[in-house]
Amino acid sequence: MKKTALNDIHILLGAKMVPFAGFSMPVQYEGVNSEHDTVRSGVGVFDVSHMGEFELKGKNALALIQKVSSNDASILVDGKAQYSCMPNGKGGIVDDLIIYRISENHYFLVVNASNIEKDWNWISSHNDLGVEMNNLSDEYSLLAIQGPKAAEAMQALTSIDLSSMVYYTFQFGTFGEVENVMISATGYTGSGGFEIYVKNKDVISIWNKVFEAGKSYGIKPIGLAARDTLRLEMGFCLYGNDINDSTSPLEAGLGWITKFTKEFVDSDYLRAQKDSGVTRKLVAFEMIDRGIPRHDYRILDANNQSIGIVTSGTMSPSMKLGIGLGYVEVAHAGLESEIFIEIRDKGVKAKIVKLPFYKK
Repeated sequence: MKKTALNDIHILLGAKMVPFAGFSMPVQYEGVNSEHDTVRSGVGVFDVSHMGEFELKGKNALALIQKVSSNDASILVDGKAQYSCMPNGKGGIVDDLIIYRISENHYFLVVNASNIEKDWNWISSHNDLGVEMNNLSDEYSLLAIQGPKAAEAMQALTSIDLSSMVYYTFQFGTFGEVENVMISATGYTGSGGFEIYVKNKDVISIWNKVFEAGKSYGIKPIGLAARDTLRLEMGFCLYGNDINDSTSPLEAGLGWITKFTKEFVDSDYLRAQKDSGVTRKLVAFEMIDRGIPRHDYRILDANNQSIGIVTSGTMSPSMKLGIGLGYVEVAHAGLESEIFIEIRDKGVKAKIVKLPFYKK
């Protein structure tokens, strides 16, 4: 079991530690609901150092990224990031990822912790272009400082004007007296904030300074359980649940990151799928009757026939009702359609809604 550089601090703070993607990770500190509310209304800090980081360098770095990813990375400029996915050559998804353009021939990719080895091998297998690849996953720690007060709370730690940073942009600068820190206006919560990429040797010092700077803003450490409820309220996909090796980006509602202005792995297959239409779709639903949907619960129609499966579900801390994502047959995927979630052998009424669940 791997440990992040902040492992001892989490234990000292009373975190409940669980195995996650091969790491011992803090799932919660004082409770999911209060941690969730902290991020929605103030500022909270996640240790997400389990995530993977790859560096691609050289004159063909963009060409390799264009080949393995579905989005069009050619539109990126220095300091801009892009959400994308890597199709697997069989109609599914290897992983979703964020692509950062540092300079014309220098890119930084951030991938899911559970897929680091798989992603590295996949990109490497397509690297017949002489691109220099470096797996930096074991060198970097990553703090997600999230919430509407994040910019104000963290401004004292850097000369970069955090409040003016646009979503999905990044800058390098001094942060908490550490030089050359990558500060990214990204996150997985829908409440604004930043992700701070820092070398392992500096992260404890940064963590302490972050909490000192945020003290008067009510800053708190946040666990992975609240990260999950926060991302689900926004309808963000989770790899392994909502997308995987057998789901296509078009089925998953990720057509907006699937660009047919270029050729890439699976582009012919996905273009044909787009033309013919998908047979199932990832939909968002809210419970009408009381009940909490969970991963792998069956989705039924009014006649008790199975029409799909829940991929993510929870009791929304912000909205105080059950919400979820799931794949259903296209005929049942219309907005406001009534569906039923099988909970303890009983169909519990729900309806299909538009994302995000949580409206600010």
